[in-house]
Amino acid sequence: MVKKLKQMADKKAASPASLLDSQFAATVKDSAQQIWLAGLGAFSKAQEEGGKVFEALVKEGVTLQKKTQSVAEGKLNEMANKMTGMAGEVSSKAGQHWDKLESIFEERTAKALAKLGVPSAKDVAALHKRIDELSAQLGKAGKASAPRAATAKTAAKTPAKPAAKKAARKTA
Repeated sequence: MVKKLKQMADKKAASPASLLDSQFAATVKDSAQQIWLAGLGAFSKAQEEGGKVFEALVKEGVTLQKKTQSVAEGKLNEMANKMTGMAGEVSSKAGQHWDKLESIFEERTAKALAKLGVPSAKDVAALHKRIDELSAQLGKAGKASAPRAATAKTAAKTPAKPAAKKAARKTA
């Protein structure tokens, strides 16, 4: 039996199919070797040019970042301007409402004070003006009658001096 197997194996080795199998294996082996060498070459090139590619990618990233920042800053400024405008509008509207509320409060307060008989600022100002006018008129009238009043004062003071001395002695 061993002899038979040995003979069969010899027959297979001598047959054309075995020649094809060994040629196919050699072709596959050569192809695998070439693929391996191509991979090593690609790896070597990648190592050589990798630094250059990396630097180029960094430069491109910096450029892209600057563009993105400028666009973002533009949008931010645009939004800030819009918010400032809106704040101004709200502030002016609030100011108008506040002024209106203030005038209503002043009117109602003035009515309540008038009902109580308290004079307004206009009334007080008018009274001050009238007092100033009357003072001016009295001043003019007083200057015209000043010589008569001065003689009357000196006459009235003369008898009063001895009385004042007597009063001063009593207290002392």
